[in-house]
Amino acid sequence: MHKAKVFRGCLLLMATACVEIIWCAAFAAEPPPVTPVRPVTDTYFGTDVVDNYRYLENVDDPQVQTWMRAQADYTRAALDRLPGREPLLQRIHTLNNTDLSRRAFARRGQRYFYETVAPGAPLPKLYYRDDLNGEEHLLLDPAALGAGTSTHYALDFYTPSWDGRFVAYGVSAGGSENSVLRVLDVQSGKTLEDSIDRTSNSVIAWRSDNRSFFYLRYAKRTPTMRAGEMLYNARTYLHTLGTHTDGEGDPLVFGRGVSDKIAVPEGQVTFLVLSPDSPFALAVANHNDDANPSTLFVAPVARINGIQTPWHRFAEVDDGITRFALHGDKLYFLSQHGASHFRLLRTSLARPDVAHAEVIVPERHGVLTGFEIAGDALYVRERDGVLSRLWRVSLDGGSQNAVPLPFEGVIRDLTADPREPGALFSIQGWVQSARVLSYDPAASATTDTGLVTPSSVDFSQMEAEEVFATSYDGTRVPLSILHKKGLTLDGSHPTILTGYGAYGLSLEPGFSPTALAWLERGNVLAIAHVRGGGEYGEAWHLAGEKLTKLNTVFDFIACAEYLINQQYTAPKYLAGRGGSAGGITVGGALTWRPDLFSVILDQVGISDTLRVELTPNGPPNISELGSVQNEEGFHGLYAMGAYFHVRDGTAYPAVLFTTGANDPRVAPWQMTKMTARVQAATRSDRPVLLRVDYDAGHGMGSTKSQNEMLTADLWSFALWQMGDPAFQPNSQ
Repeated sequence: MHKAKVFRGCLLLMATACVEIIWCAAFAAEPPPVTPVRPVTDTYFGTDVVDNYRYLENVDDPQVQTWMRAQADYTRAALDRLPGREPLLQRIHTLNNTDLSRRAFARRGQRYFYETVAPGAPLPKLYYRDDLNGEEHLLLDPAALGAGTSTHYALDFYTPSWDGRFVAYGVSAGGSENSVLRVLDVQSGKTLEDSIDRTSNSVIAWRSDNRSFFYLRYAKRTPTMRAGEMLYNARTYLHTLGTHTDGEGDPLVFGRGVSDKIAVPEGQVTFLVLSPDSPFALAVANHNDDANPSTLFVAPVARINGIQTPWHRFAEVDDGITRFALHGDKLYFLSQHGASHFRLLRTSLARPDVAHAEVIVPERHGVLTGFEIAGDALYVRERDGVLSRLWRVSLDGGSQNAVPLPFEGVIRDLTADPREPGALFSIQGWVQSARVLSYDPAASATTDTGLVTPSSVDFSQMEAEEVFATSYDGTRVPLSILHKKGLTLDGSHPTILTGYGAYGLSLEPGFSPTALAWLERGNVLAIAHVRGGGEYGEAWHLAGEKLTKLNTVFDFIACAEYLINQQYTAPKYLAGRGGSAGGITVGGALTWRPDLFSVILDQVGISDTLRVELTPNGPPNISELGSVQNEEGFHGLYAMGAYFHVRDGTAYPAVLFTTGANDPRVAPWQMTKMTARVQAATRSDRPVLLRVDYDAGHGMGSTKSQNEMLTADLWSFALWQMGDPAFQPNSQ
């Protein structure tokens, strides 16, 4: 009996191998479009670096466009030949359109604003209701903006006025994130004539008159403007409804170069923060439009007067202040200065002194990741590994108590109104669907609002394990593993390992109904919480940036080895997945350990790190990755860039590179150059494909159907290369 099982297994493997050999021969007979080699040599501090595909960076060149289209068409044809792809796509579509979700809440008194994603809807819509149990009213359907065209529009951001009468919001086309700022009148439901472009990622600060607000805007493009200035050094303006409706002529109030009396550092954005109960305004200069430390200024709201505003600079990047909120004459803020897990502090806005600020919540075991000010207290979010806790802390820090939660998970969408008691938030886990909860301090109770009902997608047979892999230097790296209950550890399970590890961002638990389409097949999903992220605070982040960036790659490799050693999977069934800055992580896995993976899935990833800072979105990344302008920065960037470490004649895994033609964050040529390089270098018969979405960018603003198709393509490609019989290509 035992021998018979082994014999049948051998036949199955032989049959699968034959299918792969037949397809590889067919694949080789029709190779992807040839990419000419046109070497360019740069010398950095005595080191020559040869770039064979520099010309692909000119995406406006008709020849480059033709090559890119041909690569994309070749990939589309290859993926469409996989018989299992269409049923998988249909399953993903069904799972993705089963539940209604509500998210991105904002509270103004008893009026609540939020985004709703309904089953079948392509994009989130903006709604509001008066009281949590009130009637729901539609404010904006971005899908209607693109009706009759081939371009879709997405809601990028929104901020209601303090009285809830108006909503300032940004929309952009084709995933470009090139936001145009508009204003909705909630009472009438009409959009006002105000329309201001160049407002990507704008931070809106409404004044107490509820008829004017501060916003950030990027410079108007000129023929002589350097690429790096297009999405850099945004300035803050004051807009009054109905005046200067296109923004031209709005008073400039803050930003680099606005006044020779105020030294505002270089960075991606500047913006203002206000509170309805505070006579002060906080001005923020942030280098990378993220949660890393900012430079802070303060001025009385009554004295804001264009470029004459008497801004007082009181906090530097070295002070480590990452999040902040005003309350009366006080500033509450999180700081990582001398506290890798952060502290919550308070100082006077009239005479700010961050060096001697009052400690409200000291550094603790978990990482303090955010807070909101309500009328009764502070609501503070703490992360312990990948799970969250929520604390109610008195405004003076004298008392605190844990907010009761229905299960262990991650807390998101924490929102409060400084004029009202209590807080609203959501909680979810890897296999627990989201709930939207309200905390009532008078009753000391948490209530399920019912705004999101439990998912009808059945995850009862799935579980999530939290384990640790040991990296090359002994560091314990958290690893989350999702799979069916009772999974047999025999090394036979197709597995996708995802990693990121940059900017202090953490891969926190999130419930994804579509994940069931992968897991129900007996497959495994794993998430590597590598250094460079924020799972264990700022020290964890700093251990994976610039000169320490390779720790991120080696941690990812250690997690892959754990999955293999513990027999969840084997190299022939293992895919590594990463995107954006995670392209450095998964690209490093490709070049350092090509033997460890059968598939690499690189989504809108960074690969040529030496050229990043020359792109429009490049300068803000210098603080995280380094700069080629100094020798130390060059060596760090050269070490982490997978593009420079692809070796000719190496048997590389199958690779699917993906990009969006409108990507404003990672230039599409990052993926095109890497595709060309790996295609030329590999000696295996595994395919190296480039997928291009011409109506998408970095992923923000993509429609449901776009995300579904991308997921189906990634998973189908992986299953094809892992030998799943249902995904072996048709001969036609």
